[in-house]
Formats: sequence, C-alpha cells, structure tokens
Amino acid sequence: MRHGDKGNNLSRTASHRKALLSNLACQLFQYKKIVTTLAKAKALRPYVEPLITKSKENTTHQRRMVFSHLQDKEAVKELFDVISPKIASRPGGYTRVIKLGKRVGDNAELAMIELVDYNEIYGNGISETETAAAKKTRRAGRSKKATEPKATPAEAPVAEAPQETQDEVTPAESGQPDTEEKA
Repeated sequence: MRHGDKGNNLSRTASHRKALLSNLACQLFQYKKIVTTLAKAKALRPYVEPLITKSKENTTHQRRMVFSHLQDKEAVKELFDVISPKIASRPGGYTRVIKLGKRVGDNAELAMIELVDYNEIYGNGISETETAAAKKTRRAGRSKKATEPKATPAEAPVAEAPQETQDEVTPAESGQPDTEEKA
C-alpha cells in the first residue's frame, strides 16, 4: 500500500531525481519557460515555488539556501536580481503548467511550465482595478445597492429638458417651408 507516499519519484533514484529537478529549475529561471513532460512539470512546481519565495528576502543566508538546491551561480543571480523584484507583490503561485498534447515519438504527455509574471499573452489588458472589482465573496448578505437609501420622489431632482433657441432650429426641423433663396 502507498499510504502517505506523496510526490512523484519519476522512476529515478533520490540523487538522480534531485539532480534532474535542480537542472530543470535552473533552466526555468534562465529561460522563464520550458517544455518537458507533464510528470516532470508537476514535480518541478513544488520544488521551484519555495525557492522563489526564499528569493523575496535578498540576504546572504537566503542566497546560500537557494544555492544549496540549485548548484548554479548564474541561476541564483537571475532568480534574486531579475525574477524576485518582478514577483515581489505576488503572494504565491509563481508558476503555471500548460498541457501541450502528446509527443510524436513516444506518446508522452508534454507540458510547458512557465513563470506567471513573464507571460505576455496572459494578463495583457487586465488592470488591477478590474481584477479587484471582479472579486466575489462567499458571504451571504445584502448588496451595496440594497443598503443605499433611496431618494423619495419629492427629493429626486427633476431633469429639465434643454430649451431650443430659434437660431438652433433649422427650417427642415421646424416643419416650415424653406424660405431661403436658392442660387
């Protein structure tokens, strides 16, 4: 039985799996998105996201902690200097896995894993105010419109129709025959 057996071992030994995830993480930080198998992409996500969270605090200790996982100075530099400032306000969910279909050679499920803030296709044209306004709550209660006091008919302002002056009305609009001389 596999009680409590979390995580995909990817049919590899522990050292091979650790090296694989480290290399995939370095490539992800370098290129911002990579194409791999679906199983590897799903295994990479819980490996990478804590490293990105650690990069929010740019201290020597955090850099050493991340370097112990990646073993690549350039990847650590890219993560702390380029990626971290861009994701500083994001509370989590730094990666996205998109299924791409099956590979021609061996029919393996392919997926693209990417850093969310580096995708130009998703998120264009969406402002922060629109996303904040679209947020819904699960609370049951009155809407804001129902709680606002309604104006009584006596208090309601009466909209006056604009009065037309004689200069603005043309003969065609007034229904009178055109009296201007035609040349």
